[in-house]
Amino acid sequence: MTMPEISTREWYKSSYSAQANDCIETRLVVSGGNMAVRDSKDPQGPTLAFPADAWTAFVSAIKTGELPTT
Repeated sequence: MTMPEISTREWYKSSYSAQANDCIETRLVVSGGNMAVRDSKDPQGPTLAFPADAWTAFVSAIKTGELPTT
């Protein structure tokens, strides 16, 4: 699998990042509008890319309590 090109846009960190030390950063991927995700403590480490609809479903499931957050 070929990794999609990551945009030069800024990475966004969760607003909860000041409250915990286990946060992620996200940003849009140029091709396909996917979401790139990385560990904010290791910005040079691996990056994962998710289809936009899968990312939206994941975030919705967390917000509605479908998935545990701890």
